[in-house]
Amino acid sequence: MSVTAAESPRFGAWITVNSSIMVEQIARLGFDFMVIDGQHGVLGYAEMRDALVAVTAGGCPLPFARVCANEPGEIGRMLDAGARGIIVPMVNTAEDARLAARAARYATSGGQRSYSPVRHGAHFAVTPGQTDAGVIVLVMIETREALAQIEEILDTDGIDGVFVGPYDLSLALGADVPLQVSVRPELESAISRVCEAAARRSKIAGIYCGTGEEAVQRAREGFTLINTCHDMTALRAGMGAELAAVVERGLTLATHLEEELRAH
Repeated sequence: MSVTAAESPRFGAWITVNSSIMVEQIARLGFDFMVIDGQHGVLGYAEMRDALVAVTAGGCPLPFARVCANEPGEIGRMLDAGARGIIVPMVNTAEDARLAARAARYATSGGQRSYSPVRHGAHFAVTPGQTDAGVIVLVMIETREALAQIEEILDTDGIDGVFVGPYDLSLALGADVPLQVSVRPELESAISRVCEAAARRSKIAGIYCGTGEEAVQRAREGFTLINTCHDMTALRAGMGAELAAVVERGLTLATHLEEELRAH
């Protein structure tokens, strides 16, 4: 599955909870891609591996892994486990981007990934070069330093696109809390700049959104790989709404419900 500026946007789901059964069921809903979060999710290597298997079992065509750091061993393990794409956090410079791209590809493509197709599947092709051609490498733009080098980062060989992290980016721009209203004009300007820079190069412009409505708006702005929801947030919202329907009728006491829903 290719994702470029010239194609229709792709919409995905974000996974942080350790439940391969739940991941498989989410994959069956029809998302274009799913991101298994190794940075902020409550998932270790084994749980990441099982989640990637579940994404494939559920029929989602594009399993991504967000690694916890720009580290070659971590990137290689996630690709071996079944990720078709890698999202690398906190990439600040073109050199950081170069290292990420190199870690995701084999020596035959100028990289340093070690070859060992233990888990065979669609993520492994006949030759290392063919496997490399199917790997998507995205680096996150979430700091002022990355914004200053966005052109150089996107021009780095082996980088297929960028993925905006609005929460960290807003903090980097001076917000006291994520997405604070006072920094929104500067944040939106930065987000537009990233999207336009990717589009000029026909590279992937990705962004995290927490709702489908927000995702639609980002698609209209030109983003091509857009998250729509977060598993834990959706779980809390959905189940909390059902409990609220009971509480509103005075049929049960949920003393912490209002406070919890407000906090999240």
